[in-house]
Amino acid sequence: MQDIIQLKDVVFHWDAKKAPTIQIDELTIVQGQHTFIKGPSGCGKSTLLGLLTGINQAQSGKISILGQNLSHLKASKRDRFRADHIGYIFQQFNLLPYLSVIDNVLLPCQFSKYRESNTPAPMQDKARELLSSLKLPSELFEQPVIELSIGQQQRVAAARALIGMPELIIADEPTSALDHDNRKVFIELLMEEAQKAESTLVFVSHDPTLEPLFKRSINLMDINQAGRKS
Repeated sequence: MQDIIQLKDVVFHWDAKKAPTIQIDELTIVQGQHTFIKGPSGCGKSTLLGLLTGINQAQSGKISILGQNLSHLKASKRDRFRADHIGYIFQQFNLLPYLSVIDNVLLPCQFSKYRESNTPAPMQDKARELLSSLKLPSELFEQPVIELSIGQQQRVAAARALIGMPELIIADEPTSALDHDNRKVFIELLMEEAQKAESTLVFVSHDPTLEPLFKRSINLMDINQAGRKS
C-alpha cells in the first residue's frame, strides 16, 4: 500500500528560543487507513495537523503527503495542494452561516478544479447524496446552515470534507460538542463514507472513549519527543 503520510525527523517550534512543540522521529500512515490520534489538550495535536496540511512548516525533517514533500512547495503551492487533496473537518466546523447547506458542501469544488472534476455533474446531486448518506434530512438541504443543530452542522462539515473524493480526510476534534452516542454514530458514518471514497482518515481527539472505533490508534505523547520532555 502507498504511504499517504510520512514524517521523518520532524522538528517544529513556534519560537526558536524555546523547546520544540513537535519532535517526531518517524510516522507513517498508509492508504485507506483510519487512524485515531489521541493525546491530552496542549500536547501538540492541532500543531501536528497544521504540519500535515502545510499550514505550518517544520524547521527540519521531511513531511511527505501523497508522495509530495511539502517543504519543497512555496506557500501558494501548498495552499493549492491542500485544497485539491485534503478534506478538513474543523472542531468548530467553520461553515459559512448564511449560505445554504448545499452551498456549504460545494465550497471546496469552487476552490479546487481537481475536486470539481472528481464530482459528477450536476454537483448538487452528489452533495445531496453525501448529505443523505450522513443521515441529514432532505428538507434541510436548502436551509441556511445557521438554522441547523450542532449535530446537523457536523454532518454538513463532513460532507464538505468528503466532496470531490480527496485522498486524505483530517478531522480535528469534530465530535467535542456531541454526547457519546451521537459521537459514535457520526464516526461510523464518516468512516463508511471515507471508505467509499477510498480516502485515508486521520481523526484527532483527546477523548479516549472513541479509540475502540478505530483499527489503528496513535498516542501523540508516545511519538512526540517534545511532548515527553515537557
